[in-house]
Amino acid sequence: MASNNKIETFHITTFGCQMNLADTSTLAATLTTRGYRRVPSEAEADLLIFNTCSVRERAEQRVLGRLGEISGLKRTKPHMKIAVVGCMAQRLGAELREQAPHVDYILGTDRVFELPDVVEGIEGTDSVMTAFGHENMDLITPVKETPHSGFITISRGCDNYCTYCIVPYVRGRERSHSVDYIVDGVKKMVDEGVVEITLLGQNVNSYLYEKTDFSDLLARVAHETAIERIRFMTSHPKDLSHKLVDVMADEPKLMRHLHLPMQAGSDRILRRMGRVYSIEHYLDTVAYIRKKLDYVALTTDLIVGFPSETDEEYRQTLNAVREIQFDSAFMFRYSERPGTKAASFDDDVPEKEKIDRLNRLIALQQEISLKRNQREVERVCHTIVEGESRRSNEFYRGRTEGNKTVLFETDRDCTGEVLPVRIKSADSFTLHGDIVEAG
Repeated sequence: MASNNKIETFHITTFGCQMNLADTSTLAATLTTRGYRRVPSEAEADLLIFNTCSVRERAEQRVLGRLGEISGLKRTKPHMKIAVVGCMAQRLGAELREQAPHVDYILGTDRVFELPDVVEGIEGTDSVMTAFGHENMDLITPVKETPHSGFITISRGCDNYCTYCIVPYVRGRERSHSVDYIVDGVKKMVDEGVVEITLLGQNVNSYLYEKTDFSDLLARVAHETAIERIRFMTSHPKDLSHKLVDVMADEPKLMRHLHLPMQAGSDRILRRMGRVYSIEHYLDTVAYIRKKLDYVALTTDLIVGFPSETDEEYRQTLNAVREIQFDSAFMFRYSERPGTKAASFDDDVPEKEKIDRLNRLIALQQEISLKRNQREVERVCHTIVEGESRRSNEFYRGRTEGNKTVLFETDRDCTGEVLPVRIKSADSFTLHGDIVEAG
């Protein structure tokens, strides 16, 4: 096996979203099953793997920066192999070698899990593989991310073709996993000690397998497995149904957090983005969510400086953010992605103006986030404990039902437990609380 070519150990670095993290876990399990050993540092590895993202240019630049940094390491270990897999590999293919000639393997999104075959030189494989249509979805085994949590990808690809987004071009058309695959995957994780799972898709709302839609799937996972907590992302506003919200209201296992990307507050800009819905539709959806759910944390994605966005259209985004009062938001200034429809638009908003608009939006959202988090004070949150705080080992870190980070003190390692925590104070980003002792 691998000892013939000295490839015995591997290290994976992941860029991008939870979908990539889920793929990394599955790839690591696949390699381990084949006899390779995962190591914690690049210096120890015979095979370096970069699982990549193409959503924004900065993500690709980070990958290229890391590839440049490790070129010296490869010179000291000539037998070491470097693999770039995932979205960036899909987008660039063999062109990637023009920028990083020391890369050995380039595998696109449908070929990621064939990496062991490629490393071993199995017949029919090549060092560059980016063709779609070669992925047997139900052979991709869900793998837990931590001892207490896991991701399960319910669908792959996307059919929405938003004009700014590269995802449909690098992940292909939408394909849904079977219901049995998902339910069995959750059961397997529960047997391994997992407490909380996150169901993932580029647009979970459009999940459909035979006659089972996403709302039905959530109900089946809740009723047919012993999982304690269920999350999902990402939802598209165009088809987040009242039925889904009703299931959330009725099923206590579903965490009260919805990530619902609005992107812009102007109907004209939304049409140019290919988002299909109007701002009125978005506001009506939010109103129904808040009517049906006595508690919900609502988060979003926002883009400013989209081609031809006027000052007035930008103000419409600010006004929508003020009206909706998101708990938090991922906020970006528009950057062109080659290969998307928007790349043909005149990118006419000056960079300085984009930065100014983004900074003003961030300041507004931070004010709102502080107010939303202050509302959590004195609330008892059922918090899944993720481990010690990254900044201080005096505190432990957990996530509430609303996906908010909470820090608290404890004199024991309670990682993986779900504990009641009373919130005592909050800033724009973090809650602080105390464990509520039994009795």
